Amino acid sequence: MTAGAGMGVDSGLPDFRGGEGFWRAYPPYARLGLRFEELADPAHFADDPALAWGFYGHRLHLYRDTVPHPGFAVLRRWAGRVPSNVFTSNVDGQFQRAGFAPDDVAEVHGSIHHLQCLRLCGYGVWPADDVTVPVDEATMRAVGELPRCPGCGSLARPAILMFGDGGWDDSHAAAALQRHVDWLSVHRAEVVVVELGAGGALPTVRRRSELASAATGALVRINVREPQVRHGRGVGIAAPAAATLAAIDAVLDPARRPQSGTDF
Repeated sequence: MTAGAGMGVDSGLPDFRGGEGFWRAYPPYARLGLRFEELADPAHFADDPALAWGFYGHRLHLYRDTVPHPGFAVLRRWAGRVPSNVFTSNVDGQFQRAGFAPDDVAEVHGSIHHLQCLRLCGYGVWPADDVTVPVDEATMRAVGELPRCPGCGSLARPAILMFGDGGWDDSHAAAALQRHVDWLSVHRAEVVVVELGAGGALPTVRRRSELASAATGALVRINVREPQVRHGRGVGIAAPAAATLAAIDAVLDPARRPQSGTDF
């Protein structure tokens, strides 16, 4: 299984595609004229920590409060039947919230639920489980004390890859990615890749899907806007993740088909 940002839309998470979608989710940034790409910049943690932690603190609590949509439960059922592994560019931790074991999820861009030292003092990466960041939603700026590194006391930041990020501690993500690579080396000849909501603007997930399914040609790309599959090496479905997974599940398991019948 591979997943990009579109996987979370059915759970109610904001769509950051383009300035308008981002600004609908965060009106204060529209007034400031700041786009997602400008806010997701590690320089703000040094230059304006309250601005940086206002954005990431709000997202941290948003992701904690979000209930994964029913499509995640479908994937969990499938994972219970056959060997499965998840590769995702999402930093929201939704797969783990849906019941996937952390060791079975490779978060290639890191996780907002883990922190690191801004100065890279050597302390490493630690869970953000006990961290709360109050945010003034009128200004989207953090208020009060900001998270600090337990090692040196310097400002902490999420352990995720931002734009133009030369200070990301990828040790936690790298270990998960290596487990994914090891898993794939064992199962490559039998892999069926289900890709969900991964766009082409940042094609990390799409490339991984294509490489992982190269030996079998078994790729199902579920994407509302960009379902195309190169060279005919798979099937593209232009539809949302949750509804499509439910429809496929109904085909695989007739007991789950709606009584009234639906077209797919």
